[in-house]
Amino acid sequence: MAKALDGLKVLDFTRMYAGPFCTMLLGELGAEVIKVEIPVGGDAVRTTPPLTEGGESHIFTILNRGKKSITLNLGSEKGCELARELAKWADVVVENFTPGVMDRLGLGYEELRKVNPRLIFASISGFGHTGPRSSQPAFDLVAQAMGGLTSVTGFPHDPPTKAGPAIADFSGALYTVISILAALQYRWKTGEGQMVDISLQDCIWALTAIEHLPFYLLTGRAPQRHGNSPPAQTPFGIYPAKNGYVVVAVVTIGQWEGFLRVVGREDLIGDERYFTQAQRLNYRDEMEALVEEWTRKRSVEEILNELGNASVPCSPVPAFDEVANDPQLAYRGMTTDVEQLISGKVKVPGSIFKLSETPGDAKSPAPFLGQHNYEVYSNLLGYSEQEIGEFADAGIV
Repeated sequence: MAKALDGLKVLDFTRMYAGPFCTMLLGELGAEVIKVEIPVGGDAVRTTPPLTEGGESHIFTILNRGKKSITLNLGSEKGCELARELAKWADVVVENFTPGVMDRLGLGYEELRKVNPRLIFASISGFGHTGPRSSQPAFDLVAQAMGGLTSVTGFPHDPPTKAGPAIADFSGALYTVISILAALQYRWKTGEGQMVDISLQDCIWALTAIEHLPFYLLTGRAPQRHGNSPPAQTPFGIYPAKNGYVVVAVVTIGQWEGFLRVVGREDLIGDERYFTQAQRLNYRDEMEALVEEWTRKRSVEEILNELGNASVPCSPVPAFDEVANDPQLAYRGMTTDVEQLISGKVKVPGSIFKLSETPGDAKSPAPFLGQHNYEVYSNLLGYSEQEIGEFADAGIV
C-alpha cells in the first residue's frame, strides 16, 4: 500500500527521545530515514533498560524502528564532509543538539542550505535557538518544569509533580512533525526550504497555558494544583470506589442534572449556586466531596452502570497491564510486532496514523549500529568498499 511520505528523504542527527520520535513518525508515514550515530556506542538509548533477551534496548527499538543506521564521527573533518554530502541528498535534516553545536561543526542551517537550498532543517532543543536561555542544555523534566507543567501538576499540599510520560519530548516531536509537513507544503508552492526551530519549553508552555493562563490573567493569582481535577471543571476527576477507582466527568447542564438524579440529589437541580461550570468552581471542595461520598459506597461496576445509563461520561481507571491488553486498542492495532534481526519478535506501539489510503506502518525493525554503512556510503555517495574500510580504520565511520 502506498505511503503518504514515499520518496521523502530524512537525514537524522537525533538521539535520546524527542528527535528519534519525530523521525520515527516520519518513517511510519513512508519517509526514508538515515540515522547518523557516533561510531562507538551510538545513540545512548541503545543501552537504556529494559533490554530484550537479545540485549537490545526495547525503548530504542520503539523509537527507531524503520530507520537505516550509519556511523559517522562528526568530530573529524572528513566526517563533517560526508555529512554535507548526505545533506545534498536529503529533503529534511532533523537534529536535537544544544543550539550552536551544529554550527560549530559546520553543519548548521546556514551552511547546509548553501549545498541544498531546498533543505528543510528542523532543530529540537530545550529552549530554542533564540533568547537568554537558548544555549542551556535540557532534558524532558527541565522543559516540563520551565514550561509551567510541574507547577500545576499534583495535589494541593504535595510537591510539584512531573507528568508520567516524557511529555515535553513527545509533544516537541509532534510539533516538529507538524512543522516539517507545513514546510514541505510551503516548499511545494515556492521551491524554498527553511529552518524549523522547536523549543521543548515552548511546547509545554503552549499546552499548559491553554487552561491555566486565562485564570492567571483574569485573577492575578498563580494557578493551583488540583490533583486529578482540571482547573475549569468540577465535578471532574478520579474518585475512589469500593474496589478501585473511576473517572467521573461532568461538563454540560444535562450531565450535571443526570448526575444529580443518579446520586439522589435532585434537590440541587436548578440551584443557581451550581447551575454552570463557572458557578460550581466556587464550590469545588463541596462538589468533589459530593461525588466521593457516593462513589466510595459502590463498586466500580455499579458506578459505571448507573452513570452510564444516565449518559454521564465515566470510565474505570485500569492498571497498566489491563490497558496493554485492552480489546479496543487491540482492535485498532495499537500494539504490533517488529522482527528484530538480533532479538526476534519485539512488541511495539502500533501506528496512530489511521489514514484510509496511506496508513502509517509501524512494523519495520530498528537497525543495529552501523547496519547500513555500506549501503549508504557506497550506493548513495559512491565510495568504494576499500574507501569505506579506510574510513572505518581512521575512526571516521
